[in-house]
Amino acid sequence: MKESERGAERHGIAVIDLGGQYCHMIARRLGDLGVAAEIFPHDAKRAALARFAGIILSGGPQSVYDPASPGIDADILGLDVPLLGICYGHQLLAKLLGAEVAAGSAEYGKATLHLRHHDSLFHGTPEQQTVWMSHADSVQALPVGMERLAETESCAVAAFGDIAQKRFGVQFHPEVAHTEHGGEMLRNFALGICGLRRQEPVKDRVQRLVHEVRERAGNRSVFFFVSGGVDSTVAFALTARALPAERVLGLYVDTGLMRKHETAELRGLLDTIGLGDRLRIRDESARFLRALQGVIEPEEKRRIIGRLFIEVQQSAMEELGVDGNAWLLGQGTIYPDTIESGGASGTAALIKTHHNRCEEVRKLIAEGKVIEPLAEFYKDQVRELGRALGLDARLTERWPFPGPGLAIRCLCTNDTRAVAPIELAPDFRPYRAVHFPIRSVGVQGDGRTYREVVALEGAPDYERLQRISVALCNTGRAYNRVVLRVGGRAGDLAAGRVVPATLDRARLDLLREADYLARRIMEEGGIAQSVWQFPVVLIPVSFREGESIVLRPINSEDGMTANFARLPAPVLTEIADAIAALPGIDAVFLDITDKPPATIEWE
Repeated sequence: MKESERGAERHGIAVIDLGGQYCHMIARRLGDLGVAAEIFPHDAKRAALARFAGIILSGGPQSVYDPASPGIDADILGLDVPLLGICYGHQLLAKLLGAEVAAGSAEYGKATLHLRHHDSLFHGTPEQQTVWMSHADSVQALPVGMERLAETESCAVAAFGDIAQKRFGVQFHPEVAHTEHGGEMLRNFALGICGLRRQEPVKDRVQRLVHEVRERAGNRSVFFFVSGGVDSTVAFALTARALPAERVLGLYVDTGLMRKHETAELRGLLDTIGLGDRLRIRDESARFLRALQGVIEPEEKRRIIGRLFIEVQQSAMEELGVDGNAWLLGQGTIYPDTIESGGASGTAALIKTHHNRCEEVRKLIAEGKVIEPLAEFYKDQVRELGRALGLDARLTERWPFPGPGLAIRCLCTNDTRAVAPIELAPDFRPYRAVHFPIRSVGVQGDGRTYREVVALEGAPDYERLQRISVALCNTGRAYNRVVLRVGGRAGDLAAGRVVPATLDRARLDLLREADYLARRIMEEGGIAQSVWQFPVVLIPVSFREGESIVLRPINSEDGMTANFARLPAPVLTEIADAIAALPGIDAVFLDITDKPPATIEWE
């Protein structure tokens, strides 16, 4: 250690961003523990990190043996502070310490970790536990001085440690909610290994955010896009608390891509909190549908929708006499939007471009014309803020709904390939499987995938189905999503075919009705809050003359990782039968894929 680095008391954890989808979440989890954390770029120098009590290397989408992959300043290893590498950071740290890293068995989603060492990092956690994986490379061999701490069925070095030097690596993600003892591991690292003390947590985020909105707005007013979802509504209500009534105006754009009764529901709920008179509604459905006609690729859909929102905002401001120089554009952007749009760091992968991160919005941000009060928060934190603001539970607890609306739940294609049978491993019979030649967006190894789908037929044994789903997505590079047929008039699964389809009112109305049926049955059964989100997706797979619906009930805490929800069999049957009775629906499927390897939305 250099003389200048001695003696000074160290505080907090430095998190080095290597491009991972979950980098910001590491800092957020440490904050939940009362530990200060600061994120640094991968090329941060030793001198900038010397004041910290520990360093964490984040995950990332690349391979450490790729010459273009991000590295770290090797001098950091000379600091006398504990180090923890996560996923890509685990592989990078191992490689820098002399271990071998190479392509290995891929793991995406849930895995069972078996501990070989219970002290230090894993203190107080069980010998066998569930962790969340997202990798295709693995640490293959360790040099002298580094000990194998844990393994999974597919990963021999799922965790390593140089106990004497306080250097650790874990192939899984302890920062995500689906690693069941991840919080304990981070606490062990920060409070135990690094010797930090808890700080007092922030007691009143609302008061701090109100102050920040006032500071950011200055003398300007805010023109807000309100979609009806949790994020934009909470951001709108927060801004309305911060600024006088005449300086906050909301715009709800009916794009023709909304859920059934969405507009009326939003107006009524905003009336309950005194914000209904600050909202303007515009029907722009013809404009959006015209622009989306014939568009197949999901990224192009998102770009078009983002651009149109800006055009509508500009024309609405002109009609309302709003001076663009005196107003800011308000958005309900939350941190996962930025992460998945590839904007969290210079090395993060693009998963999907959110409409609030399209090129036009990025330009306005660069010009200082956008205010986003929730940009550093996750969905669960936004719900907490909404409750603190006194919003109705029908607003704060409603299922998330994407800004692009049903456009990204209505798959389009020019393909006409037939469905093809797939041979399953003997352990997975008597399930039958076919390959659907349609594609959906996934996240594997912290990078975007756009891969095809496997459809299964057989009994709804959820735990067995999850094992099949994991096996199919982890083997090879063909699939990132698996569905199970649960209803419909279709005969043999292998008799299906893909049919050309584009966005039009008829398809959107059919999807809107299917979505409404799923929501109504869940609400009437009193179990709507048993799932975190419930996309309903229309896919151009035909067995007779119609198409197919996919149900995507999901459970998550923050949207970064997720499990497919295990709906009670009677409820699943009721929903599937009701939707299958709609004219134009041949089959109903249940999405049985976790995140990763699939994203929550299909596009």
